[in-house]
Amino acid sequence: MLPNTILSSAHGRFLVKFSTPIHIAVLTAFTLINNGCRPGKANPEGSDSSTTPALRVALLTPGSITDQSWNGGAYQGLVRIRDSLGAKISHIQTKTPAEFEENFRQYGNQDYDLVFGHGFEFQDAARAVGPSYPRTQYVVTSGNTATGNVSGMVFGFAEPSFLAGMIAGAITRSGRIGVIGGTELPPVRESFRAFSEGVHSVNPGARIVTGYIGNWDDVSAGKEQALAQLASGVDVIFQNADAAGLGIFQAVREASNAYVFGTNSNQNDIAPEVTIGSVAIDLPHAFLLVAREVKDHTFRPGIVTLGMRQQVVDLILNQRLTSRIPNATRRAVDSTRALILQGKFLVPSNTAVSR
Repeated sequence: MLPNTILSSAHGRFLVKFSTPIHIAVLTAFTLINNGCRPGKANPEGSDSSTTPALRVALLTPGSITDQSWNGGAYQGLVRIRDSLGAKISHIQTKTPAEFEENFRQYGNQDYDLVFGHGFEFQDAARAVGPSYPRTQYVVTSGNTATGNVSGMVFGFAEPSFLAGMIAGAITRSGRIGVIGGTELPPVRESFRAFSEGVHSVNPGARIVTGYIGNWDDVSAGKEQALAQLASGVDVIFQNADAAGLGIFQAVREASNAYVFGTNSNQNDIAPEVTIGSVAIDLPHAFLLVAREVKDHTFRPGIVTLGMRQQVVDLILNQRLTSRIPNATRRAVDSTRALILQGKFLVPSNTAVSR
C-alpha cells in the first residue's frame, strides 16, 4: 500500500443545460474532454480544474533516509524538487525486489510523472514495470541501462574516489588500507577499484584489505567489520555502507590512530576528528536537474551521466584535518582534479557509479 502522502485524483463532472443550443453544448463538452487533465492528474488538493497539475515525483529507497548517506541524500533531493518546482512528492522505503516492483506499479497507477528507484538494485523492477506506464518516467540511480521510459543515472563516482585514494596512499603509516561496502554490488566494486588505483598511484606497495558487511543497515556489523580491519593493521578505511557505515565511523573514532572517508553525502561532521574527507554526491542537485527537464517536457530517456564536470560529485576535504595531508599530495590532488575537469585525465575505473 502507498503511504498517506499519496492522494488519489478527483474526478469532475460536466453539466450541460439544454437551454443552450445542442450543437454548442456538444462542441463545449468535446473541447472540455480534449483539454482535460490526464487521468489521475487533477490537483490532489482540489483546486480548479483549469489549473496546471503539479508535477508528481516519487522516490523508492532501499534503506532508511536517516542514514546520513545514500538514502538521506536522495530524500533531500526529493524535498529540493518539492521546494523548487512546487511538486507533489511521495517516498517509500522498500526492502525486497517484490516491493520494488509493487511500488513502481502503484506510482504508475497513480500517474506520477517521475519515479526514482534509488540504487542499482532497482533496475530489473523498473524494466519490468516501465512498459505498462509509458507516461511515467522511471529513473534508476546508478543504473547503467536504459529502455523506453526507464533511464539510468550514472554518477562519476570513480573520479573523486581516485582522489581519495591518492590521499589515503599518502597518509597511511602501516601501508594497509581498508575498503568496506554494504553489499557487493557491481558499482560498489568499481568505486573501490578506482580508490585502490588512486592509492597505488602514489603508494604502489600499499595493500588493500576488502570487506563487505552483507547489508546496508546493521550498524553493529559495520563496526565489527571495521574493528577486524583495524586489528589487522589497517589505518585508513574507505567505506560505502549507508547506515551500517555509522558503525565504521564509531570504530575508527575509538581507535584514535586511524582515518576514515565518508561517501555519498558530506559525512565530515559524523566523526570530524578522524574523517579526512567525503566522496560526496550532490543528490539534490542531480535530482533537480532531471525533474526540471521532466516538468519542462524536455527530458530524453537514456543514460544520464553526472560527474565532477557537472558539479554533482566531488571529494570534500575536512578542513579540520587538511594539515594531516602532505602538501605535495594536496598539490597532486588539485592538479589531478583540474585535469579531470578539463577532460584531460580519465580515471581508469570511470565506469563506476556509487551504488
